[in-house]
Amino acid sequence: MTFTSPLWRPMAVALSAINLVGVGFAAGEAEPWHAAGHAALALVFGLWAQRLRHRAGRTEGPAGLEALEAEVGSLRRELAEAQERLDFVERILAQPSEARRVAPEG
Repeated sequence: MTFTSPLWRPMAVALSAINLVGVGFAAGEAEPWHAAGHAALALVFGLWAQRLRHRAGRTEGPAGLEALEAEVGSLRRELAEAQERLDFVERILAQPSEARRVAPEG
């Protein structure tokens, strides 16, 4: 069964919160096993809510892919420009020091 409805995540968060409150009540009644059961359920529902959130973030579709492709293209252009600058600096540094000096004006 796939959980595609947008209501599943809020329900998982609510169930986790309810069980956290249940931990407090069960601990107040001095029932450690009851409190441990509520703590385990709170943890399970919290992890489920996290998983649903991550799953929703992954299904961006083609628009997300196009944005990533545009970003990669931009990074490639910046890298090419940085490589050109590095090559220029290497050529300048490879010249003898006398050739790099600027002739005095005047």
